Amino acid sequence: MPSVAQWTGTPSIKGSTESMRMALLTASLIGLQFTWNVEMTYCTPYLLELGLTKSKISLVWVAGPLSGLITQPIVGVVADRSTSRWGRRRPFMFCGTILVGMFLLLLGWTKEVVRYFVKDEQAAKSATIYVAVLSIYGIDFAINAVQGSCRGLIVDTLPISKQQMGSSWASRMVAVGSLIGYGAGAIDLRSVFGPMLGDTQFKQLTAVAAMTLCLAVGTTSWAVTERVLISNGEEDGEGINIKQVLGTIAHTAMNLPRGIQAICQVQFWAWIGWFPFLFYSTTWVGEVYLRYDAPADVRASHDLTGKVGRIGSMALIAFSIITFVMSVLLPFFVQSPEDEKAPGFTPRPPKSIAGFVTEFEKYKPSLLTVWTMSHCIFASSMILAPFVQSLRSATIIIAVCGVSWSIACWAPFAFLGVEINRLSSTNNHSYGHLGRSSFELESPVALHLNHGLEEASSSSQTGESSGKYLGIMNLYTTLPQFVGTGISWVVFSLLEPGKSPELSEAPPEEHHGTDGPNAIAVSAVSALQALLTAWMTTDKARSLHRAASNAARVVGRAPTGTGMYLSISRYYRDENMAAKVGLACSGI
Repeated sequence: MPSVAQWTGTPSIKGSTESMRMALLTASLIGLQFTWNVEMTYCTPYLLELGLTKSKISLVWVAGPLSGLITQPIVGVVADRSTSRWGRRRPFMFCGTILVGMFLLLLGWTKEVVRYFVKDEQAAKSATIYVAVLSIYGIDFAINAVQGSCRGLIVDTLPISKQQMGSSWASRMVAVGSLIGYGAGAIDLRSVFGPMLGDTQFKQLTAVAAMTLCLAVGTTSWAVTERVLISNGEEDGEGINIKQVLGTIAHTAMNLPRGIQAICQVQFWAWIGWFPFLFYSTTWVGEVYLRYDAPADVRASHDLTGKVGRIGSMALIAFSIITFVMSVLLPFFVQSPEDEKAPGFTPRPPKSIAGFVTEFEKYKPSLLTVWTMSHCIFASSMILAPFVQSLRSATIIIAVCGVSWSIACWAPFAFLGVEINRLSSTNNHSYGHLGRSSFELESPVALHLNHGLEEASSSSQTGESSGKYLGIMNLYTTLPQFVGTGISWVVFSLLEPGKSPELSEAPPEEHHGTDGPNAIAVSAVSALQALLTAWMTTDKARSLHRAASNAARVVGRAPTGTGMYLSISRYYRDENMAAKVGLACSGI
């Protein structure tokens, strides 16, 4: 009976340079983000056009957190134990992508599909709303499976020393996906494709999103070769059932290593603020434009949903550009959470710039400090939202939030990737230093299914339970979205209980008033929670640093970096303490 997991093959990525390999590994996130952008940019005005009120739409968006709450942890645990010859993540990426594409097309052509089966006009209107909502739920459940698998693939494939680089590349690809998505939304696609992909902007975007997602996920699946799990260490023939999956999720969530627990808690409070921003920002910008800046002929447009989406997309293009620029530049000015050096190796820059480089390194902030500052920037921007009365001001606020979003897409996954791989190393009793001889992705290595069995070794210390821990962190990302949904529902019900006067085709007596602050802007003030998040981030860091210092004194010396982590973990041989000390060493 095997007592540990057994593997065959070596993870590899096609490409002749490290930058090319990182781009191919994270390319799937371009399609994912494009799809998310279409949903977040156009679905709210689309549902308003169908006749739903904002308070009801806020309940529709429970689909996002609900799907994340259910899908990602379950798919993560099942994928962790998958023995497919294609690997643990790519089969779920492929199947989920097909489902997302089908639901996207159904969402775009909801009216036509419903009217094909329902001839009564009034019944067709109600059925159209139900089918549109069903499509949104289908997209959210399927895309969460794809997203969790894509993130898990990054953690699985890269060693500890490459986790921050992988996360920063993922952040760049998210920014590229946003830029392409908002760029596509900002132009009139009907003038580009003609009637080939539909007769409205929304139809064309859903079709383009489906094709982009398939292309992006297909590229990553082609370029990456995974290790293949032969046995997960359980009894031969012992399958996995839903009770085991849920039991694993519950046990893991209640017994998280301290380091991962700290990351998850910060995510929880941060996402109370991010939820209304991501789902309502486009509609808010569009409504600000229609209320204060739009000429009469624009208000009379027959495709007002497309117009609002294009106006909102222009603001979010600025947001995406800032996100992309920051995701490229910040890694050069921020200390890595895993600044790993080979034993006895001291980097020596060219003599002509050695003094400058040495001095510059002293003043580089930690990733933790940058993460904390990003929460403060986001909260400060959202405080101003209720007072905005021009398209230009709304665009500036949205653009500034791009700084915070670039870090939100980078920092938590960098810290989590380091922690998962450290736990894998600790659990496999591999305490040697991971130096230059470790897996560095310097050249692609072919995977052979007839390769000898490999028990998890120091040469392949990648995240064995990455799906499980990423799923748990997603719980901490989705649970606060229920809080955000509740806040939005209360605000919309009190301030704007009727149907949208800008977008809905309902008679005027069913519309809500436009006096007073915009309800979406008021709900966005929940981002003030980010100030608490910033305080929590710093507080968690202090407590973990104190634990690390105390443990180092027990050991009798206080080395830095990975050496410190490995020395203390040797002494304690305890997963929770090792994780605690490990996160302290990484700077959080």
